[in-house]
Amino acid sequence: MGALVFSATCSLLLALVQGHSLFTCEPITISRCSGMPYNMTFFPNIMGHYDQDTAARKMDPFLILMNLHCSPDVHTFLCRAFVPACLDQIHVIHPCRSLCEKVYSDCKQVMDTFGIAWPEELECTRLINCDETVPATAAVTTNVHGTQKTPSQIRRDYGFWCPRHLHTTNGQGYKFLGIDQCAPPCPNMYFKNYELDVAKSFIGIVSIFCLCATLFTFLTFLIDVKRFRYPERPIIYYSVCYSIVSLMYFIGFLLGNRTACNEADEKLEIGETVVLGSQNKACTVLFMVLYFFTMAGTIWWVILTITWFLAAGRKWSCEAIAQKAMWFHTVAWGIPGFLTIMLLAMNKVEGDNISGVCFVGLYDLDASLYFVLLPLCLCVFFGLSLLLAGIISLNHVRQVIQHDGRNQEKLKKFMIRIGVFSGLYLVPLVALLGCYVYELVNRKIWETTWVFDHCDQYHIPCPYQASNSFLYK
Repeated sequence: MGALVFSATCSLLLALVQGHSLFTCEPITISRCSGMPYNMTFFPNIMGHYDQDTAARKMDPFLILMNLHCSPDVHTFLCRAFVPACLDQIHVIHPCRSLCEKVYSDCKQVMDTFGIAWPEELECTRLINCDETVPATAAVTTNVHGTQKTPSQIRRDYGFWCPRHLHTTNGQGYKFLGIDQCAPPCPNMYFKNYELDVAKSFIGIVSIFCLCATLFTFLTFLIDVKRFRYPERPIIYYSVCYSIVSLMYFIGFLLGNRTACNEADEKLEIGETVVLGSQNKACTVLFMVLYFFTMAGTIWWVILTITWFLAAGRKWSCEAIAQKAMWFHTVAWGIPGFLTIMLLAMNKVEGDNISGVCFVGLYDLDASLYFVLLPLCLCVFFGLSLLLAGIISLNHVRQVIQHDGRNQEKLKKFMIRIGVFSGLYLVPLVALLGCYVYELVNRKIWETTWVFDHCDQYHIPCPYQASNSFLYK
């Protein structure tokens, strides 16, 4: 089984190497392996190290074995494991199982004496059976497409490597920047601490203001229920929806990062990370309430434009529109419920370490596009179309009854109410959509920039494309 795993790993690495336009052997710079029969190598190696500096540091604990010469082949084995031979630009040679077993047997007593742990990646059962007598030699310099490469010119894009303190345990479904079992850092990766404090305070203040405004509308309705009949009745429902949305953000403001982030675990060397998925019950509940009522509020606004259009364009009476109320409720509550269940089934819950709540699409671009941006855009398109159609119809009616001053005044007030309610809703919604589009367009650049700025701190490979772009700015 171990041989199959190792063979699959080697095949995957070889496929990556053959398909990577930046693949090239590089001269060995680790002095303790400079006397090997080969002098060219390639990374990553079977230990998962992405460059020679990392391999050299990880090799230090085994210097005792080399210095004590516990096995005549210990030097050869360790160099081939940490700094594999690279031949002909496509052939990487790793140590064989027989050599591993011999070195492990010879050095077992010394390792026990000095407390040296044998790496899991170097378990002999994981290595393949091969012939150690095959010579491994390579030229000091190589020619790629007719151009000689020097060590200073050799640069490759290794992709994103998850920092150790962002690793998560198996089975949680975490994924960050395309890497499984990896979670985003907490607090937010894009903002400084003082910027986060300002953002949190702003969200808290605005949530209180919105909660008061929407509750005022709802309480006004409770005082005189008959005052808000169709076509105005949907205003009450989306006011209730956004009062709950505001309440969730206020709760998130009070909780801070306690719900949106996982606590650090010093024993497991895991730092504070963002909650991803539905393992955290409090985060899941916040997500369900917030997403459901956000979508429901938007749909109730679309229904408001429908009722206005039926009243203004189709001349429906209040009673006729009220007869369709059951269908309005089915759509307004059913669609958000269906989408919420889908996201829970797909495990798309994500903690927002800025607002303290949990939502969707904060780190998953596809989820943001299909479950947030697309539904909101469709609602704006249909709602705005119906709104304009209703206003055109009202304007036409106004011209027809231009000699009836009393009805003219009623129509004027009706059109003003349409404009005020629609403007108060559309302006912030369109601004929100603009933010989502801007974020989708620039997210990849932000992520690459973040990795470039923190790669040395986290001891992970720096992105090749980012370093080139910054170099030529």
